[in-house]
Amino acid sequence: MIYLEMNHVRKSFGDLEVLKDISLKVEEGEVLSIIGPSGSGKSTLLRCAAMLEMMDGGDLTYLGEQAVTMQNGKSVYAKPAVLRKIQENFGMVFQSFHLFPHYDVMKNLCDAPIHVQKRNRAEVEAQAEELLQKMGLTGKEKAYPCQLSGGQCQRVAIARALMLNPKVLFFDEPTSALDPELTGEVLKVIKSLAEMNMTMVIVTHEMNFAREISNRVIFMDQGVIAVEGTPDEVFDSENARMQGFLGKFREK
Repeated sequence: MIYLEMNHVRKSFGDLEVLKDISLKVEEGEVLSIIGPSGSGKSTLLRCAAMLEMMDGGDLTYLGEQAVTMQNGKSVYAKPAVLRKIQENFGMVFQSFHLFPHYDVMKNLCDAPIHVQKRNRAEVEAQAEELLQKMGLTGKEKAYPCQLSGGQCQRVAIARALMLNPKVLFFDEPTSALDPELTGEVLKVIKSLAEMNMTMVIVTHEMNFAREISNRVIFMDQGVIAVEGTPDEVFDSENARMQGFLGKFREK
């Protein structure tokens, strides 16, 4: 089943055209990694998929429900009530965590399921305890974000996204704010989600991780998809821009 579909997506900021006719599909249980140089449009594409940025052109569909349709060459969004329902299909993990600093870990996890989804408190708290155990954070329920390491904060952010039981999980450079040791902690959690067949779209600069975890990889360059395919097809591609991009990583 196709969980996410984007067709002919365009996005500009003023005179700068950031996304130029991008189309992609993500199927149930698939892990799609999006790689490419800074400024290639990776994060903008993810933010358009998560409806954090308004598309200028193109359409967007989740599990067969249209969030955005193309009309007269422009993107037209569905009514707010329809969008709210569609938004329940996905969760987002940001590079800078976006935890509520004045909430402890437990409240960060439980607030939205209880107050937005109107779920039973006891059921929500039990789910939170289970997720914290899976994330290696048992005993941190009463800690505040300022008392946690960056790796712990990112694992709380992942748990918070999972609390809403999303069908698709988006990651926007989830390790870019972390040092190498903490990066390993977070990548291990994401890898465990992949093993559980969680559908994920990951914008990342971790090339080895992308090659290992992904079913498919997209290499973006200057607002277009330059190479797309299996990890081997993309990383072994003879595309000059792709090889130049990988060369910079090998030099580090």
